[in-house]
Amino acid sequence: MILIVVTIAVIVSFIMLAYRAFISRIMKEKNVQHEAEVLHQKKLALENIKAQEEERKRMAVMIHDDIGNRLNILSLWLNNLDTKGDELIKKNIHSQMSSLIDAARSISHSLYPVNLESVGLVLYAEELIANLSHKINISLQVMPGYEKKDLFVEVQLYRIIQEFTTNVIKHSNATDLWIYIKDYPQNMAVIISDNGQGFEYEEVKKGMGIKNIESRIKSMNAVHKWKKSFLNKGSRLIIKIPKHYEFPNQNSID
Repeated sequence: MILIVVTIAVIVSFIMLAYRAFISRIMKEKNVQHEAEVLHQKKLALENIKAQEEERKRMAVMIHDDIGNRLNILSLWLNNLDTKGDELIKKNIHSQMSSLIDAARSISHSLYPVNLESVGLVLYAEELIANLSHKINISLQVMPGYEKKDLFVEVQLYRIIQEFTTNVIKHSNATDLWIYIKDYPQNMAVIISDNGQGFEYEEVKKGMGIKNIESRIKSMNAVHKWKKSFLNKGSRLIIKIPKHYEFPNQNSID
C-alpha cells in the first residue's frame, strides 16, 4: 500500500514538473515571439524614416541648390535691369525676389537640414534657436565631452527638437524651453522641457506631433519617457539613445 502511494506521489510530482516545464517553455516562446515582433516594428520604423529622409533630402537639395541658385541669379539680373528710372518698380521686384529666396530657403530647411552634415547638430540647433528667439527663449546646454554622432542620429535629434519646439510654440503658451544633451559611456541622454501649460499624454498621443517624435525615437532604437506633466507645469521628454543605434540581427534573439 505504501509502495502504491509513493509511486502515485512520484508520478504526480513528475507530471507537475513536466507541466511546469511545458508552461515555462510556452511563456519563453511567447516572449521570444513578442521581442521579435517589437524588433521587426522598430526595423520597419527605421526603414520608413530613412526612406522619408532620403526623399526629403533629395527635394531639399533640389530647392536649395537649383531653385535657390536660380532665384539668386535672377535677383542679380533684375538688380542690373534698366527700369528707366522707375526705382519703385525695381524696389518692388527686389523685395519680391528676396521673399522668394527666403521662402525657398525656409522650405528647403523644413524638408531636410541640408547643412547639418557639415556643421553638426549643435551648431544647427543653435541656428534654429536664433531663428526662433523672437517667439520663445530657448536654452541649449551641451555637456563637455559631446562627440559628433552618426548623421542619421543627428538628423533625427534635430527633427525631434524642431517638432517639440514647434508644438510648444503652437500649443503651450510657454516662454522658456530647455534642451540638455550629455554623452555617457554607453548612451546619450537628451532632455527637452518647457514651462508651458503642459498636456495629458493620453489625450494627445494620437496627434501627428507626438507620433512623429516617437517614430523618430524608435528609429534610433532609443527609449524615452514623457515626464508626467500637470497643467501649467510644462512638459518634459527624456530620451536615451544607445551609442550604437543599429538593430541586432533578428536571428540573434534567443
